[in-house]
Amino acid sequence: MTLSKSRVDQIKSIVFIALLFVFWEVACVILSVSPIVLPRPSAIVSTLILQMPALWPHILQTLATTIIGFIAGMVIGVALGAAVGVSRTAYSVAYPLLVGFSSIPKVAVVPIFVLWFGSGTVPAILTALTTCIFPIVVNVATGLATTEPEMEDVLKALGANRSQVFWNVSLPRTMPYFFASLKVAVTLAFVGTVLSETVAANRGIGTVMMMATASFDVPLAFAGLFALALLGILLYVVFAIIEQRVCGWANRKQEFATG
Repeated sequence: MTLSKSRVDQIKSIVFIALLFVFWEVACVILSVSPIVLPRPSAIVSTLILQMPALWPHILQTLATTIIGFIAGMVIGVALGAAVGVSRTAYSVAYPLLVGFSSIPKVAVVPIFVLWFGSGTVPAILTALTTCIFPIVVNVATGLATTEPEMEDVLKALGANRSQVFWNVSLPRTMPYFFASLKVAVTLAFVGTVLSETVAANRGIGTVMMMATASFDVPLAFAGLFALALLGILLYVVFAIIEQRVCGWANRKQEFATG
């Protein structure tokens, strides 16, 4: 049975990751690296499994906070991206402000959120929102702004109104950009959530990692990193599957070229 190219690439990726962890394990053993400096992958996985009952509530907290912040950021980002993409005035006014805000390190705004809303979940949600919103705005605006005018002219010549042009040309043209931004934004949302949890929260993976490093429990800190990586990969895969279902037509040319 002949495997498809995508399946072969997936197998290569899994093999590469496995070899990377084997190299990490062997290097730690041969070089006698202290667990306080760099724990072995086997110790990290063992800690993650053994501590899972205690870690699970924190994992759920981080996941829920991230998803709420991401959804809110997605809604706002789509609205701003649509306004910027279809209006020159909105682009001239809003885009410089968005660039300036995205350039601010999010660690600098966490204390402000804490001052406004207190420590806990709300600052983490807002940090996740502000972290993930910019790539969504940029990609949605780019998708709408780069719609081929020839296609719009053809539909208008056939009697289509602006709403029909949007639903039949602009929206499908924007979908690949939109899903590309979601796959980036959801990983950034995790960064924002954990950043806020390490500063001002009493639950979440970020809080666990801060407590672990304070007590020099480095395997537990790395177990938190592994948990974050797994959550990020999971949500990335979810959006990749949805993208393939919704706008798989955008990849047909690539499939024909590599088939």
